[in-house]
Amino acid sequence: MAATSREAAANVWKAFASRDPETIRAVLTEDAAWIAPERNATQVALGLAPDLLETREGIVAFLVHHFRKLFPEGAQFEFTKVVSEGDTVVFEQRMTGTTINGRTYDNRYCWIFEMDGTRARRIHEYMDTFGGYRMIFGDQTPRSLVD
Repeated sequence: MAATSREAAANVWKAFASRDPETIRAVLTEDAAWIAPERNATQVALGLAPDLLETREGIVAFLVHHFRKLFPEGAQFEFTKVVSEGDTVVFEQRMTGTTINGRTYDNRYCWIFEMDGTRARRIHEYMDTFGGYRMIFGDQTPRSLVD
């Protein structure tokens, strides 16, 4: 029995949580792209190139190597709503954690996954970008927080 887009997208999240490069690659198409607001607080705090998430290998590198640098104790993800139609799955999510500089992060996200069978082809990320900057940097000038 073939997985629905909703089930397949949920499996993408499980693969991301594994932090295993091969498991993550297996749920992304070869031309996968993660589209996030340019110069968002996470990107700035990690000193990442704006185009990192435009490739499958960039997505793998972000999830396996970079994300934990900003949230060394990990982050918690609470999914509050999931809507699916055809190959599109929308997740409403709350992410909480403590950043490398000791600040509390508590932001809400909307994710739109465009699925190609059991693999994600496009991942659109939307969040409170202004709030993200305040939560990560406070009154400090935004800059890379990791080496």
